[in-house]
Amino acid sequence: MEMDLPCPEWIRHVEQKWTRLESPTRGRLSVFTDIDDLFHFGESQLQPEDLEALSRISEKNPVKKSSECAARFREQGNVSFKEKDYTSAGLYYTQGVCHAEKNTEELSLCYANRSAALFHLGLYTKCLEDIQQAFDEGYPSYLQRKLMDRQLRCTSLVKMQEFQKVTPKHQTPQTKKNKGVNARMSPAVSVNFAPEKGRYLLATENKSAGEIMVEDEAFSFVLIPVKKEYKKTIQASIFTSEPMHCHHCLSENIYSVPCRSCSYARYCKQSCEMEAWDQYHCWECPLGSELLTLGLFAHLALRVTLKAGIKEVQRARKIFLNLVNELPKATFVRSDGKSCSSSETSDSLGLVSEMNVGAPLISNQCFKGSNYSSCYYGKSYLGIYSLLTHVEKHSHNLCFLLALTMAAISQRIAQEEISCHDHEEGHVCWCSEKSLLGATALRHMLQLTCNAQAVTAIKVKEDTSLPVQSSKELRIATAVFPILSLLNHACQPNTSISFSLGLRSSGSSSPEYFSSGLKVTVRACRDIAAGQELLHCYGPHSSRLDVEKRQCLLLMQYFFQCQCEDCKLELAHKSKILPLTFNGLKCEKCGNFLEMSVDMHVCSHCDHRILNTELQKRMQILQHQLKQAVELMENNQINGALSILHKATTLADSFLMKVHTLQGELADATARAYATMGLWRKAASHLKYSIDAICSQYGKDSVELGRQQHKLAQLHFNGGDGLSALSVIPLARRLLTLHCDPHCTELQELQAMEACLMSTM
Repeated sequence: MEMDLPCPEWIRHVEQKWTRLESPTRGRLSVFTDIDDLFHFGESQLQPEDLEALSRISEKNPVKKSSECAARFREQGNVSFKEKDYTSAGLYYTQGVCHAEKNTEELSLCYANRSAALFHLGLYTKCLEDIQQAFDEGYPSYLQRKLMDRQLRCTSLVKMQEFQKVTPKHQTPQTKKNKGVNARMSPAVSVNFAPEKGRYLLATENKSAGEIMVEDEAFSFVLIPVKKEYKKTIQASIFTSEPMHCHHCLSENIYSVPCRSCSYARYCKQSCEMEAWDQYHCWECPLGSELLTLGLFAHLALRVTLKAGIKEVQRARKIFLNLVNELPKATFVRSDGKSCSSSETSDSLGLVSEMNVGAPLISNQCFKGSNYSSCYYGKSYLGIYSLLTHVEKHSHNLCFLLALTMAAISQRIAQEEISCHDHEEGHVCWCSEKSLLGATALRHMLQLTCNAQAVTAIKVKEDTSLPVQSSKELRIATAVFPILSLLNHACQPNTSISFSLGLRSSGSSSPEYFSSGLKVTVRACRDIAAGQELLHCYGPHSSRLDVEKRQCLLLMQYFFQCQCEDCKLELAHKSKILPLTFNGLKCEKCGNFLEMSVDMHVCSHCDHRILNTELQKRMQILQHQLKQAVELMENNQINGALSILHKATTLADSFLMKVHTLQGELADATARAYATMGLWRKAASHLKYSIDAICSQYGKDSVELGRQQHKLAQLHFNGGDGLSALSVIPLARRLLTLHCDPHCTELQELQAMEACLMSTM
């Protein structure tokens, strides 16, 4: 949640303001269930000194163009280029392109230098585009000869490729064109409603593990910004998403098109830059520093509102106001024990959604005579607007923080006096509707605390000097999905999700028909019978946390007491089940499990005791040694890395079970080191230990275990152990099929390995 909420400085400023309010004033906020009232309260408390404080704090996140910054990035790119690290050079030059001011020599130099990096990466078409951009920006005449030579060579190579009809060796595969991808639910899935759980998804037919249940398109998303500690070098941020992804469609590339006005937003092509500008970025751009300061939830909430547009926002509000008027003037008891009347509020969703009364009416209002499923599809703003806000369950100081934050954003947009989009009927100037903008964005910000979805992708750290590449799963964006948000939680879910990035827009000018660039696929990860609810894990998984911790986390963030089957089972048989927090720690004398006491761990068998502070110290030593070893491997110092890893493993074996997470990480790193040396069989033997840890941590049917089995199959294959590879491939394929697209890279590689091995048998 650290990057989702505003930065600590702004939180402290608002907290101080909250404590200075008089008790009657604070008491007014505690009775608000109407989002408009809550926003107007924040708006009434916003003072010029608050905006000044926000401006001062936001100076740490500059987004203005700067030729000086561009020159520094270009110089860093030149260093990487001389080292023949063309990918890093390209990323540095891209940073230069994004920071350089328009119509300057510095911008032309950055484009020209990037064209050289793209040439060496085999991206000849993109190279030609950058060369033309360099000329258009006034590339110095005394340097043009070399650039023209590159242009001729590139043109020749492009023609050769077209003639041969082959993809260049280093060419990044182009994203498939997908015009107007529609979110959909399988005919075997329906949206249902129950008072105790609200809306939920139900299987109406028997479904086998691996089958697609739902495909949903994000209404909107915001890319995760690079943390400050990663901004120093591109090498350090190779595992981060911001420099590599389009801010509009999430396509990955190193040749970004810059925003016309700021240095932060960047895109994979000109059409994405134009679409983003028309849909939302023209309002966001002047507020770039503030939005980076105020966190992902504030940014995403604003973007959802801007992308919907005034007409859609007003339509959604009208629908819910009509729903309130249709309800009888009765008194309802809220979950916090307070009562309210259907006539007490002008904010329809504050009653309709919070009471879970209006769900059937919502669907009927959208599509008369249809089932609930009709109201939910990827581009449906109504599906987003109808999500619960839980306004009465949030703490009062958090509500004040969010209200004041949105009041500040709406005030800043009004101050900018951004021109209206008179060429588009759906776009009316938000400057004249700042209260509508702020109140709607506040609604979405409250919704996101329970409905935001972390978007993840596997990132590979490429290093051509090493035969083995490292990879890890990273969070690259935060999104909101209309259908996915209806999935309820289970600590051992029956579905899994995967993401597709870089979808194309439909070409329609209406905001309802723009593709977001991001799709999620929900698959059954085990057989699901007709009548069973589709369940998704919100984070706390039964294989990683014991029941008390899971229930505490879910109650704190999502406001419900989990009643899933795993929780019921663990609570019923608590005395017979070893808590997961005990797993992995062993007695250094007899090897049995350690049980946690107040300030120490005690062996259940021999009564040996060890202080928690001593265990923490040993853990820190192991983590430091692992970090050292990985850094040595990245610098191609494999023997030094192995020496440290062996020492660390000896220490780990003295007090950690083989299934402990750190044991798994050490085994994985050791396997990578041996694979780098070409000692494939040694690498495979160590990777097996990490597989045991992965299975313990994520479960026997997890995608993480499938990816680890895929790595093991690769090691056996490279080591010439065909029989072992053939024994592992079916296991890896079964697990990956449960969670991944059939055409994903891992499954294709497994198929190719199996075909190759079978042909030699």
